[in-house]
Amino acid sequence: FRGKMDFCPESLHYELLAEVGEGSFGKVYKAREVGEKQRLLAVKKFNFRWESEEAGIPPFMIREVALLRKVGYFNHPNIVKLLDASAVSIGSALDLTLVLEYIDQDLSTFLSKAPACGLGRDLIKDVMQQLLRGLDFLHTNLVLHRDLKPENILVSSRGEIKIADFGLARILTYNIALTPGVVTLWYRAPEVLLNSVYMSSVDMWSAGCIFAELFLLRPLFKGYTEVQQLQKIFEVIGLPSEDDWPQESPILYSESLGPRGSCTNLLPNLDQDENDLLSHCLLFNPSRRISAAKALTHPFFKYPTGETSIV
Repeated sequence: FRGKMDFCPESLHYELLAEVGEGSFGKVYKAREVGEKQRLLAVKKFNFRWESEEAGIPPFMIREVALLRKVGYFNHPNIVKLLDASAVSIGSALDLTLVLEYIDQDLSTFLSKAPACGLGRDLIKDVMQQLLRGLDFLHTNLVLHRDLKPENILVSSRGEIKIADFGLARILTYNIALTPGVVTLWYRAPEVLLNSVYMSSVDMWSAGCIFAELFLLRPLFKGYTEVQQLQKIFEVIGLPSEDDWPQESPILYSESLGPRGSCTNLLPNLDQDENDLLSHCLLFNPSRRISAAKALTHPFFKYPTGETSIV
């Protein structure tokens, strides 16, 4: 296309306050809305250049805007809100701007500030409950996030957890083999590492990795190649049987990948409910992995917490 396109009916007016991040396609700014509300905003500015007339907005950006608009209609408290989006095309360049609600920090930053003794159990329960509510909402609406990691989970000053960054998200269709390069390596499910078919259970694996990280204050599986990542996983959960190995995987089953047998007591310092929920999130077989809806009914969340605020 050429010219200007607005994705939202009313454009917001704002002033940029500071640059807070930079990626391969553009920059992220902290901004303040001009007018009565004076809300703080996160403004993502992307600049693309194309070689041919046929090129336009990259598909991943169209997908992110479309999915944020789709889920934004329901105004879910655990999903970051897209407030405005517009694109301006001039010659061979395209400027795309996304305006989102501003959240103080991501979960990675939050964990880096945690005390050495670790987070309280009630606090971990609160974070996981909010995260799973957001995931349950996405999966109910057939949305796979596909890149769940602490950097894409926002933590507000009021203790709200919000899932963000839908650049790799996708609408689920039946039994699809999706792009193998999704999900940052440390949070990538075995079926993705094995180039197998996958569904919404990939997000639950990532949620399990994050659950463990809330206790450990470091990533549970820290591999640097796909094979090493599989080895790290099997060192903890045990190597599955050859019968459970996906037949379509180009990676052949090998007993050298890890110790045989399954393990349900994944982390020694966790109590029974914590280990049970973690082990159900980190099951090798995706069809047996717990769903977000079922996880929310787990005994781990049964009793009210005494400490409900992240602040």
